[in-house]
Amino acid sequence: MKTSLPAPMTAALEPVRARLLRAAETDAAAMLAAADKDAATILRQAEAQAADLLAEARERGAADAEAVRRAAHVRARRTARARELAARRECWEELRRQVIRGVEALRTTEGYPRIEAGLTARAHRLLGPRARISPAPGGGVLAEDETRRVDLSLTQCARRALDGAGPEVEELWTP
Repeated sequence: MKTSLPAPMTAALEPVRARLLRAAETDAAAMLAAADKDAATILRQAEAQAADLLAEARERGAADAEAVRRAAHVRARRTARARELAARRECWEELRRQVIRGVEALRTTEGYPRIEAGLTARAHRLLGPRARISPAPGGGVLAEDETRRVDLSLTQCARRALDGAGPEVEELWTP
């Protein structure tokens, strides 16, 4: 139920009502201005935080990329080194095969009896005059006494010579 005030009272209250309305409008405007100011501050803080996060993410990304680059570089160097070592090993094995083939081919030369006699004399120097001497498969001799055995086969002599050649032998296949 709505009651109306008499007109003289309504007229008397009009300035109060107007002041209250102006005060409410002023308060509302102040609240809106404060809210706008707070919103602007929060927005600036959020933008600064976003910029910081973005910078940090870029730094992390750059650091991660550098780590990946370094790891890839290390892997590439290891792979290259492994290939180089495999190629060297292949050259070494081929050299061994050729040297052994060449040394074993000495059996078919007219100088082989002199080589065999020299190997037999060496076996006697190493094991004594009672050493049992037998021909080695592929050429050369095998010698043994009661406790020792000496392999003076052409193949073993070639292998020992190559093994004793040292790293200089690699100069044959390196630029």
